[in-house]
Amino acid sequence: MMQIPLRKNISWKPIPLPLQIVIAIILAVGLGSLLGGQAANAQLLNNLAVPCTLILKALRALATPLIVLAVLHAFLTADIPGTSGRRLIFLLLSNTTVAILMGLLVANLLRPGSWGRLAVTAPSQTEALSKPLDPWGLIQDIVPDSILKPLVDNNIMQLIFIALAFGVALRALKAKQISENKTDYLAIEGVITILFAAVTHVLHWVIALVPLAILGIITKTVALKGFAPFQSLGAFIISVLLALFLQACYYMLRLKIGSWVTPKNFLLGSSGALLTAFSTASSTATIPITLAALLEKIGLRESSASLGTLVGGNFNHDGTALYEAMSALFISQVLGLHLSLPQQLIVVLTSIFASVGAAGIPEAGLVTMTLVFSAVGLPTQYIALLVTVDWFLDRCRTMVNVMGDMTISCLLDGRQRRD
Repeated sequence: MMQIPLRKNISWKPIPLPLQIVIAIILAVGLGSLLGGQAANAQLLNNLAVPCTLILKALRALATPLIVLAVLHAFLTADIPGTSGRRLIFLLLSNTTVAILMGLLVANLLRPGSWGRLAVTAPSQTEALSKPLDPWGLIQDIVPDSILKPLVDNNIMQLIFIALAFGVALRALKAKQISENKTDYLAIEGVITILFAAVTHVLHWVIALVPLAILGIITKTVALKGFAPFQSLGAFIISVLLALFLQACYYMLRLKIGSWVTPKNFLLGSSGALLTAFSTASSTATIPITLAALLEKIGLRESSASLGTLVGGNFNHDGTALYEAMSALFISQVLGLHLSLPQQLIVVLTSIFASVGAAGIPEAGLVTMTLVFSAVGLPTQYIALLVTVDWFLDRCRTMVNVMGDMTISCLLDGRQRRD
């Protein structure tokens, strides 16, 4: 009897998200050009933009639990020793602040958003831009009327206040129970870890739909307004890359002054970790390679390498903070609005807090960006413009995030090499 050969199972590999986004952009440009100038297609174009609206709403909804759980998880799981911990906190805050100021400086000087303008379609959402800064009112607004109110209003300052208060309290209780040989804290730590993983998992589902959102929003924009709204995106990409490069130069200067590791040896030793950060767009996925590079190729002590990498990976997202600050200023320029210095100060504060809540996963910066925009009254629907280029800039800013973590490890190791 003749045997019929069995058909081999064919395993299909999923198309990488960046490639999906590139394909969506190409299809959207062609479809938008085809539908442009035809009034009968207005309803169709509006329907195509619905997925983008839904995804932005989902990102905004995920922002509040992501930030709260990320901060609580970081406080409960990070091992921060006393003396080194104080210096670590100073390095984290100073690096993040410099990154944000660097981004705002470049955005103010180059003004990439002025290359193309859009009409403001939601003036009621931009009224906060004209309000003067009230320091006492800002302080009073940090404390919420109730615990649940910031979760509903997406108020990032109040969210961070609640997260920090509970984070410090839970960490103190954990330390006390450890000293008393008790393990009651493990239950709440486990719950927070599971919830944080669940929110992250849902975020991955939403991010997987980003190409569909890009297809719809670019098609509608090209069909109705041509390519003018995207002219400024090229300038925005250049501006962000320039700001990230300047931040990297700042890291090299810090190494030159405060560490025995030379900038040349640092760049050679960190190249593998930086390339991994660019390819994965995840600082969390890069942690094992980052730690190995610091120990084996650069030669740091294990305590310094672990403290900067593991703790910094939870709290230090300089590239993300820089990007979110620049994005807020960019969108205000695109809309023809003016973000005053007091409003930019609020951007600095909210970007610092939002970067803490940006988990080390791809596209998490888009989630926390919705809160930064809301803090200064910018309409969040214009984040859709940034989605088209975020897949590339996310990889670039992840490299800076990892470089910042490694720089902190080198600074913690001191000016003299120790065995």
